[in-house]
Amino acid sequence: MKISFKQLGTLLLAAVFAFTLSACSEGPAEEAGEKLDEIAEDAGNAVEDACEDVKEATEAKDKDC
Repeated sequence: MKISFKQLGTLLLAAVFAFTLSACSEGPAEEAGEKLDEIAEDAGNAVEDACEDVKEATEAKDKDC
């Protein structure tokens, strides 16, 4: 079976179009990923807050965490 450049181009265009449509849909995996991002950000903020509290309590000169 021989495929011409025109057929190959059409096939690639259809594949790219299908991929972009599937990437736009927000399914359960997208929602789970967003939830994990939120949890990780909240954990990072909690660690930074705890670090700041410790530095304040010990009257550290360097206040950056």
